[in-house]
Amino acid sequence: MTVVGVVVEYNPFHNGHAFHLQEARRVTGADTVVAVMSGYFLQRGEPAVVPRRLRTEMALLEGADIVVELPYAFSSQHASIFARGAVSILHQLGADYLCFGSEAGTIEPFLALASFLKEHRTEYDTHVRYFSRLGYSYPRAASSAFKALSPSADLPDMAEPNNSLGLHYIQAVQSLGASMVPVTIKRTGAAFHDKELPSKHIASATAIRHKLTYESPASVEPYMPASSFSLLSNYAGKAPLVQWEHYFPFLQAKLLTVSSKHLSTMYEAEEGLERLLAKHARSESFSVMMKEAKTKRYTMTRLQRACIQILLGVTKSEMAGAMTDGQPQYMRLLGMTAAGRRYLQHRKKSFTIPLKTSIPGKKTGQALLEERAAVTYYLPFPASKNERWKEEYTLPPVIL
Repeated sequence: MTVVGVVVEYNPFHNGHAFHLQEARRVTGADTVVAVMSGYFLQRGEPAVVPRRLRTEMALLEGADIVVELPYAFSSQHASIFARGAVSILHQLGADYLCFGSEAGTIEPFLALASFLKEHRTEYDTHVRYFSRLGYSYPRAASSAFKALSPSADLPDMAEPNNSLGLHYIQAVQSLGASMVPVTIKRTGAAFHDKELPSKHIASATAIRHKLTYESPASVEPYMPASSFSLLSNYAGKAPLVQWEHYFPFLQAKLLTVSSKHLSTMYEAEEGLERLLAKHARSESFSVMMKEAKTKRYTMTRLQRACIQILLGVTKSEMAGAMTDGQPQYMRLLGMTAAGRRYLQHRKKSFTIPLKTSIPGKKTGQALLEERAAVTYYLPFPASKNERWKEEYTLPPVIL
């Protein structure tokens, strides 16, 4: 069996994602597609617009054979930790290939870039520290440090978000000593951050979420596979399509009532960032607070990730305990097709960490944070649905 792995969020699943799955299978000749998917809270510091179980079903209906969750301890982290967690799971599951989308579209420049940065690591790190001291945000410091090395023009543009993630995937593969072969597919249609829906049928997830915030689900129908749109529209009639504003009252309560000393113990609370957020916590909305708090040093993504950790009450010591070896402590199976089930039965004896279908009993480390993420995610839901986290958290995997 040939297996290709993809790292995804599906927030929500759209035509571009369906294209990626189809191309991943085609270019690698894979029999099985394994998706490692973020759960409730995502890499850019945002809540998922719909629960993970619904996104799992969308993925399975459109070409994934196995969906495994990327634990919370990795899903709301900067790119290197996010990538290492996802690649670790794909390595465990025996993926032969790792396929990601990128603006570059060919893998050779990424391999050259990884080699270039490895060769110039000391100099690069020195430049990053220098630009950070000037007050640059980490992405800008990293980009400036890279340019200071006078790289070849043939190397990928690291200012593009998918190119940056692609590099981290390759670095994770190399650092883990994994045998999987990285491949990339050129992104088509809208750019990653585009908020406007294009005339063609592929839009960015950002644009789709933006549209869902202000209009009915019908406005995004042309940009989603029929099966995904049906699931989304049916769900939207019963429960909220989640966005940060739903959590703002809960975040405000913490920022305004918890002592500054305790806030400073939160994971991601560095260099007084927690005081900056508390200073603007009386803003009229989450989006206004972010605009007021954003500085040259702190990007929107950095602020949002800090907000998630404060919202969940994750301390530095808790995250350190959950990340003792920097890799997932278990794999949570969210869903599978018949082909996916056959593959797991064939492969399961080789796993060195447990593959779980639910996480019952006493919870510690990564599982404890996962349960906290589930409880928090459902806080804004109507009272009749507020306990749904228990159901979604304990139900068996989706099986198609």
